[in-house]
Amino acid sequence: MNFLFAWRYFKSKKSTNAINIIAWISVLAITVATASLIIILSVFNGFESLVKGLYGDFFSDIKIVPSQGKFVQITPSIIHKISSVKGVGKLSFVVEERAVLVNGEYTIGVYLKGVDADYQNINRLPQHIIRGKYDLGTVDTPALVSGVGIESAVGANPDSKLTPNLVIYLPNRKATNFSSLDAMHSYNITAAGTYMVQQEFDDKYAFTNLPFVQYMLDLKPDEYTGVEVSLQNQEESQVVKNQLQQTLGSAFLVQTRLEQNQSLFTVMQVEKWVIYGILSLILLVAAFNMIGALTMLVLEKQKDIAVLKAMGANDSRILNIFLSEGFLLAGIGGVSGMALAFLICVLQIKFKLVKLTGGTFIIDAYPVKMYVQDFVLVALTVSLIAVMAAWIPSRKAATQTFSLKS
Repeated sequence: MNFLFAWRYFKSKKSTNAINIIAWISVLAITVATASLIIILSVFNGFESLVKGLYGDFFSDIKIVPSQGKFVQITPSIIHKISSVKGVGKLSFVVEERAVLVNGEYTIGVYLKGVDADYQNINRLPQHIIRGKYDLGTVDTPALVSGVGIESAVGANPDSKLTPNLVIYLPNRKATNFSSLDAMHSYNITAAGTYMVQQEFDDKYAFTNLPFVQYMLDLKPDEYTGVEVSLQNQEESQVVKNQLQQTLGSAFLVQTRLEQNQSLFTVMQVEKWVIYGILSLILLVAAFNMIGALTMLVLEKQKDIAVLKAMGANDSRILNIFLSEGFLLAGIGGVSGMALAFLICVLQIKFKLVKLTGGTFIIDAYPVKMYVQDFVLVALTVSLIAVMAAWIPSRKAATQTFSLKS
């Protein structure tokens, strides 16, 4: 009944044309603000999904590292414990250490990661090779797969006709005087391939075979800096992580992919919610038009209110009628905005209408990913703002005394 009154008031012709204009302006403002909110959230979702995909290609589903110190001995019994946990797929053993890569007069600090043959089954790094090939060499003839930033810094191009004279320097763990020449071990290494994933990785990480790094660091064959694990079902990462942590005890720290990059994903979530807050304020400002429209409608319908009260309508019924009018205005604007946003997002996904300029991105257009929960969140936000905007004029209509006399 309340919405029936609200609908009749909305579509009826007003004595003052400005009331209709303001009402439609408020609907248009809510439509634009709602569409903007959905589109921006969807673009953030697209970038978040893209970054997670890139990090998924580079970081394992689960990483197991020592809770204290850098290196840990992984015995067959520990391997059995890890493999026996339900949901665990393949294992890869790694040794990671800071190193210095030199090519003549060019020098760069890198994170050298020694990986075993199963490493390429843990992530998709070989799919990102842009020059050369994914070849890590052997303990006697090590080969290097480096990021495009490292390649550029020291001229480690595997396709170059001039073979780079690369030397890798790693710390001598047995050295007693770190200011002397014996503080570092050095070895010639060949540039085998170059990958490009994301600048943070491309400028930082280089890969070679595991036995070579163990040899350079004077490690035992079963000493590593960590174990990287692939899961049979990535959706169960938190469950598997908890089971592994309970099985291995406090000597090990088990991290999911999210926890390996906690700061990045936290910042991304904070940015998304900040944008949501800012656009919600814009939606709130747009709702001020609705306050004006409802206030003028209350003045327009003074006689109607008086008649309804004379027929027995209480203040609560009058309040609900004009609240329903506010919901109607917000509902038309909100639904229109969501439909408009959905259409724009679909067109962007299909035709890539809005391009990314600069030519240095791995994608050529703004990524978009729509989630149902975003639409629900925006609908709830519009509903809350509609109640806030409609309350004052509705309360005035319910409590003020109007006369039937002209």
